[in-house]
Amino acid sequence: MTDLKLLEHLESYLTESRKRRFDEVLSQRTKHFTVATEDVYQLHNTSAVIRSCDVFGIQEVNIVEERNTKRIDREIAMGAQKWVDLNRYHSVKDCIASLKQRGYQIVATTPHGNDCELDAFDITQKSCFFFGRETEGLSDEVIASADAFLKIPMYGFTESLNISVSAAIILQHVTTKLKQSGIDWRLTDHEKNEKRLDWCKKTLKSYDDIVERFYQK
Repeated sequence: MTDLKLLEHLESYLTESRKRRFDEVLSQRTKHFTVATEDVYQLHNTSAVIRSCDVFGIQEVNIVEERNTKRIDREIAMGAQKWVDLNRYHSVKDCIASLKQRGYQIVATTPHGNDCELDAFDITQKSCFFFGRETEGLSDEVIASADAFLKIPMYGFTESLNISVSAAIILQHVTTKLKQSGIDWRLTDHEKNEKRLDWCKKTLKSYDDIVERFYQK
């Protein structure tokens, strides 16, 4: 449970513009949709996906590192990893189990016999969009576990897009439709307060000292 008195005290150290910015961003954040990347090899691709999630208001990103374990490319993510929650998994099995337990359908972003074009995608269901390796695509395990398959319409000779580009296109489309709908897609008040506390921790250089002094009163 968030200590609201501590949160109020911490926010007194923030500028008014920073507090307003927190409120503005949180008002557009959602957990209705989330994203998962599976063993993406190129650092800049994972980092760019995280950046797109921040831009389009996706609060959580799930990173499967079954084969490839890497740090986030800070330059490409441009600080987005501070504002977006990163859930890391060592196996795709654990990732899928966690997502399904939280009520997400698994959406494989890959051409498939039962695929759905982006314009026809049903936004009403909580969904996690899975993006696969650069050359191999999604694993058989993701394909077998998928509840839906989604593709971006393409009309040229090229039959695929870079995963970070695909993620940006899909997220822009589904979040725009979501915010125009009557779906209750926003974070709860509790989730917003948790993020305010987390963002204070990541913003205030003397966070630990401030908290220690607060509880010594």
